[in-house]
Amino acid sequence: MAKCDECGAYENLPYQCHRCGQTFCAEHRLPENHDCPGLGDWNDPGGVFDSGFDDSVHAEGGSTDDGAIARAKRSFEQNVTGTGGFLGFFRGNVTYALLGVFWIVFVLEFVVLSLFGFETFRAIFSLSTANPEYVWTWVTSVFSHSPVGLFHIAGNSIALFFFGPLVERYVGSKRFLGFFLVSGILAGLGHVLFSIAIGDTVIILGASGAVFAILGVVTVLRPNLEVLLFFVIPMKIKYLTYGIAAISIVFVLQPSIAASAGLGGIAHLAHLIGFVIGLAYGKRIEGTGPARSGGMPGIQLGPRGPGGPGRGPRR
Repeated sequence: MAKCDECGAYENLPYQCHRCGQTFCAEHRLPENHDCPGLGDWNDPGGVFDSGFDDSVHAEGGSTDDGAIARAKRSFEQNVTGTGGFLGFFRGNVTYALLGVFWIVFVLEFVVLSLFGFETFRAIFSLSTANPEYVWTWVTSVFSHSPVGLFHIAGNSIALFFFGPLVERYVGSKRFLGFFLVSGILAGLGHVLFSIAIGDTVIILGASGAVFAILGVVTVLRPNLEVLLFFVIPMKIKYLTYGIAAISIVFVLQPSIAASAGLGGIAHLAHLIGFVIGLAYGKRIEGTGPARSGGMPGIQLGPRGPGGPGRGPRR
């Protein structure tokens, strides 16, 4: 049994591509189904057998410069953007790349705070009601976390580590990255616009909106998946996520209750927006993933997850 390098599914009779040398399941064995770098040479025998001596013989009016450019392009695709290239490493590993960005940005936050102060920090990393027109903060706020303690970034990192790969394997790395960014941005903007409408002032930072969107997708696709709340209490993920959503609704409607519970200053509305986006996206993609008959790949054989970020990060 081998693991498909494209979708992560396990295959009893795997296929090995003769061009890129990687292993694939039946669904992704064709070159066009795994973005094989050899596709660029599929209708070009010269690209496979050419000695490189004189490219001008292949076409009337051709030149050695044209051949050199073609070879350089093929080399770039194979070594950088192709399946076996540098960027090919991130195919199937976007979740872990995002985790790395979390912690790199976390270190940069301390550098900016120490050298330039809070106002510069806010202008770079935080989405706020004071400056919603700072469009770069729509993205940077998704990757930044509260510099006061480790609970915020640790909670989001744990949830992303356990549940991110499940969604990424189901939809593919590119779609997963787009979904993560869009859901995180919409969750943050939604909270800021609501705060502006009611005359409140907030500063938003954190990936909780995107993380709750991921939890929403898993809730739709595998509602009976058993997880461990706080790594101890077993429960089905649908009870965990809908329970957190219900609590978040109460906190949004009655902020005083959240404050009395020690959970004030948390973007509960962003959590809700992200969760709803995840539920909607989960419904849209249900039954379209690489394991249509067996649910989300990797869940059946994998360890049970922690059941989300516990009390909930700031966002």
